[in-house]
Amino acid sequence: MIDVAELTNTGIDVKEQVKLKNKTWLGVGGAAEFYTEPKDTAELKQILKWAKASSLPVTILGAGSNILIRDGGIEGLVIKLGKSFQSIRVEKNTLVCGAGSLLMNISKVAAEHNLSGFEFMVGIPGSLGGGFKTNAGAYGSDLAAVTIEMRVLDSHGTEHVIDPHQKKMFSYRHCHAPTDWIFVEATLKGKFQNDNVGILKTMKEYTDKRKESQPQHVRTAGSTFKNPEGYSAWKLLDKAGFRGYTKNGAQFSEKHPNFLVNTGTANAKDLENLICEAQGKVYENTGIKLDCEIRFLGKDKA
Repeated sequence: MIDVAELTNTGIDVKEQVKLKNKTWLGVGGAAEFYTEPKDTAELKQILKWAKASSLPVTILGAGSNILIRDGGIEGLVIKLGKSFQSIRVEKNTLVCGAGSLLMNISKVAAEHNLSGFEFMVGIPGSLGGGFKTNAGAYGSDLAAVTIEMRVLDSHGTEHVIDPHQKKMFSYRHCHAPTDWIFVEATLKGKFQNDNVGILKTMKEYTDKRKESQPQHVRTAGSTFKNPEGYSAWKLLDKAGFRGYTKNGAQFSEKHPNFLVNTGTANAKDLENLICEAQGKVYENTGIKLDCEIRFLGKDKA
């Protein structure tokens, strides 16, 4: 028996059977067995120690932009970092950012302070912590290129401060951090400019390109597959006939075939089935295996 009162008696809010589909961009998925939003690092440490003592698996939920939560929901404890983890502090040519900070907000704050190097983030959905999981990037740059220090907690609630380059933390669309690490804060380094005219111009160019080439105002998780070495995932999908292909409410966008879309009636299984179908067809046609950029969480419905 899990004793939730052990936390709630200290003022930490823990709920049971919380629906998660409205916390993700695809709008699908079951419930969290337990759910909490810690106010600060001290609360997070306390929660992690409780979860460890209770033998509860822990799942961190970011902005919900590049994940697919299965219909059976997530067993154990789901943690979504609270608002205090969204702080962005400027220190000379660096930004000290909470892991809950949205990448697009980081790029805007950088531009306001004449710091370049963050323009690529302007159109990337999601939070910094979630972005670290896949080394989020665009237009020739990524988080590995700007991150100089990371503050994390392990599953025991113990804090670690690391240099990601010394630890060889990142590769293309991948982070090699231990799976139990929770990103709390990071220091990102930019380059100071005399003004932000060029920065804003680049950000507008990137924003316009995304509007022209990617679906807008729909339920999507962004890029579905990583680009295989030497290939573009969208071209492989397009050649295999998946541009605009729809089944049971799940669709690969007509505008960009590497964008998975929930047209409104799909459940998680429908979306995952379409992903598998596309992988199978592309492999059958080309011998190339498409690896998902979307992360799958939870279990299938019984």
